[in-house]
Amino acid sequence: MSYVKKRSVLPVYFIGGTWLLWSLLAPLYRPTHYIMAALVSLVAYYVGKMLFPDKGYEMQDTAQAAPQTPPQPVSKQEAKPKKPESTGNPEIDALLDERGKAISEMRRLNESIKDVKISAQITHLETTTGKIIDAVVEKPSKLPQIRKFMNYYLPTTLKLLNAYDRMDAAGVSGANIDGTKGKIEDMLDTVCAAFTRQLDDLYGEEAMDVSAEITVMEQMLAQEGLGGMTLGGS
Repeated sequence: MSYVKKRSVLPVYFIGGTWLLWSLLAPLYRPTHYIMAALVSLVAYYVGKMLFPDKGYEMQDTAQAAPQTPPQPVSKQEAKPKKPESTGNPEIDALLDERGKAISEMRRLNESIKDVKISAQITHLETTTGKIIDAVVEKPSKLPQIRKFMNYYLPTTLKLLNAYDRMDAAGVSGANIDGTKGKIEDMLDTVCAAFTRQLDDLYGEEAMDVSAEITVMEQMLAQEGLGGMTLGGS
């Protein structure tokens, strides 16, 4: 607890009022007149102090009542964005990291390039790339099948899209710029088809397994005299 004293300003007003009344009712043209006015105003001040004394208050010390907790240092681990949890397979972890970088760059390019057709193609490439890598993460044995895709096709596609973005942002028309942009536009249809083919190839083994299972089941159904029926109905 601390004691705070609040001084009253009213006695000061008494001094001002005294000088005002003196100037209206008494002479102020000799030094003695000023001395007498000063004495009277001093008396008025003390009378005001008696009538309106200073007041004191007890206030709680805020520093003791609510001590501030010093800020806790932020550890380096908390300051940095958390990385995805490791899968336990370094190759798959690296693949997921590349996936994040590639998709992030495709989204940036998609926002920057305003052409509607190219925007749709980039969206297709982004979706297909995510599905390709997800398929390998689900079954790491497929990793060798996408080596060329990850080492050449994907980075080269991003390189071409970045070149298109830079030339498009130049905002001018010329033989070199228009010619290069046209080649990239023509190439993107083939690139989209190649990405789709890569995803389809990843399911080649599953397709063969399913086909073999269907053949075996058809043979068993035929042996049971049910060869005329199909799995979907009679």
